[in-house]
Amino acid sequence: MIVCLSSVTISQAKDYEAGAFGILGDGMVVCTHTIQHAIDKISAKGGGRLIFRPGRYLTGSIVLKSGVELHFEQGATLLGSTNPMDYPRLEVSGEGDCARQDNSKMALILAQDAENIALTGQGCIDGNGLQLALNIDSLIHEGVLTDPHYNTRRNRPNETMRPKLFFFSGCKDVRVTELQLRNSACWGLSFDLCREMVIDGIKFVNRAYWNNDGIDVTDCQQVRISNCNINTADDGICLKSYHADSCCDSILIDNCAIASSACAVKFGTASWGGFKHIKVTNIRVKDTFRSAIAIESVDGGVIDDVLIDGITAINTGNAIFVRLGTRAGQHPSQLRNVVIRNLYCEVPFGRPDIDYDLRGPEVNEFHNPFPSSITGLPEHRVENVLIEHVEIVAPGRATRGMAYVPLSRLSAVPERAEQYPEFSMFGELPAWGFYVRHVNGIRFRDVRLRLKDTDFRPAFVLDDVKDFDFQDVQADGGDNDKNIFIR
Repeated sequence: MIVCLSSVTISQAKDYEAGAFGILGDGMVVCTHTIQHAIDKISAKGGGRLIFRPGRYLTGSIVLKSGVELHFEQGATLLGSTNPMDYPRLEVSGEGDCARQDNSKMALILAQDAENIALTGQGCIDGNGLQLALNIDSLIHEGVLTDPHYNTRRNRPNETMRPKLFFFSGCKDVRVTELQLRNSACWGLSFDLCREMVIDGIKFVNRAYWNNDGIDVTDCQQVRISNCNINTADDGICLKSYHADSCCDSILIDNCAIASSACAVKFGTASWGGFKHIKVTNIRVKDTFRSAIAIESVDGGVIDDVLIDGITAINTGNAIFVRLGTRAGQHPSQLRNVVIRNLYCEVPFGRPDIDYDLRGPEVNEFHNPFPSSITGLPEHRVENVLIEHVEIVAPGRATRGMAYVPLSRLSAVPERAEQYPEFSMFGELPAWGFYVRHVNGIRFRDVRLRLKDTDFRPAFVLDDVKDFDFQDVQADGGDNDKNIFIR
């Protein structure tokens, strides 16, 4: 996989001092207009680096332009304004596409159709997200702002009302390196229809408010996300597809550490176009409520040629979740050619994110500990999956008194074809290791499943599965005859 940047790099262009443009670092004066003036002028002169020396630079939304790098030295902080009126919406193409309406068009740093842009340095970008979100909430209740989709369950504004940290649309040659990032009011770093991107070496704590994803990549091509440390109240690294005529293509996610109150690495849920030629390698997961890896196509998109190689997940609620559904209606999704290898996961009995200030929503149904699951639909089946060199340590302690689906009644497990996909979507499942249904072609090779305590369910349940193979599989002591149930 090749991710290239422009042959004329920003680092070869001229350096400019933020102070020379009258940009103040006292944390008191809102510098939106002076920062934007500097960016516009540097871009018009052919590009260069705008250097922020140590200080606190208070600002509303700024728009990054072609050829410009914002460089933050250690001790420099770009601090988001807490005034909601300082965040205009970006007008982007495809406004009516699919479910784009749930995607905020506001951010502290915006970019549209820009090329050869970068954010670098040892400094910090802080969205001030909690106070900003609370101020938005107050203005809604005062009638100053209107939110037709206000979330009454959580008493907070909808995602569309809250700015992200970054929102880049239609950009090419993008670098984000080394920075300390934190506290968005919504999703964190959001990239839509971008090409040739490198995100490397960042540390991102995004747990200030609801929907605090880490990195969201929507229908982008040639992307490398590497050496990042991400701690989020929602999904850590999430690939999305809102454009039916596009897809995420040629993406590498490598050597990242993730903690999340949702999923660590996720494909979806938005999945209209799809995901192709994706590699996820050398990922360390901890204290994550939902799945270490979730691969979902439910809106008509195609998932094809995915390699997951090297995940270590400790204190994580679910190891693997693969789902093919039809949430968007009649247009069928496709999910095929997925390899998951070299995965180790320890699943706790209780919530792994119990110490988080913001925790993911509780599961509504009674259930025993959830297994990994790979599921399609009777008329739209998952195809060609390899599970290889995998070890999962499950908690056990299941009881028929909590929830019970006997093997004689596997049809009691609902299909839920149009439901939001997540590892708990079926309620109680009849296996403790892997539940597989409506799949054509699945191989288990060198798989070890272990229990910390007893569990009355079999390790594997295969329901309506064609062309399957087990090689060197051991489950709870290796008694395969009692641990694999096939219908």
